[in-house]
Amino acid sequence: MRDAYHEELDSIGEGLVDMARLVGSAIGRATTSILDADLKLAESVIAADEKVDDLQRDLENRAIALLARQQPVATDLRIVVTSLRMSADLERSGDLAQHVAKLTRLRFPDNAVPHDLHATILEMGQLAQRLMAKAAEVIVTKDVDLAGQLEQDDDAMDLLHRTLFQHLMDDRWKHGIETAVDVTLLGRYYERFADHAVSVAKRVIYLVTGEHADEIAPAGAQEA
Repeated sequence: MRDAYHEELDSIGEGLVDMARLVGSAIGRATTSILDADLKLAESVIAADEKVDDLQRDLENRAIALLARQQPVATDLRIVVTSLRMSADLERSGDLAQHVAKLTRLRFPDNAVPHDLHATILEMGQLAQRLMAKAAEVIVTKDVDLAGQLEQDDDAMDLLHRTLFQHLMDDRWKHGIETAVDVTLLGRYYERFADHAVSVAKRVIYLVTGEHADEIAPAGAQEA
């Protein structure tokens, strides 16, 4: 019975990794769709989000069943509760990838992104995908140091986000209000996607240490 219980705990972790990999792939494909005005690819991203939702519901049901049957305490309880929160982060990440793809569909056959912003949006999409791949690795390895790196990596996304706004506020902007709104939304989608990847990593830190990431002193910090 105890072995079955721990196998179920492990399977919840595997479900989280599957979700992270799916949403990481989704943001990469959504980015390609928005830059290439590829409607077929966009539709595939939109449809695939249902699988992420199904995984999230299944994981949630299994976690709640474990809570009811086993009444876990201490570390095991932390695993179950933290897994529920991570699944919510990952499900929202999938929604954000879907939003990018829906913008492709909304503007098709036109391109939602002006050519002079293609490089910035491409970089944001690639960075979002890398952040989520690292989050998936953190779930597997429970590597607290690697988890801590994600917040630093997210600084690059914040910088790209600010770069978009600099373009929008430039007096030389010539692409109109509708495109400005599209670009503003895209920047927000990528920035929030990255935030969810960071949130997943922080939850792994809590799972492993029992402390919230913001409460842990940096390595080598000296006491005052």
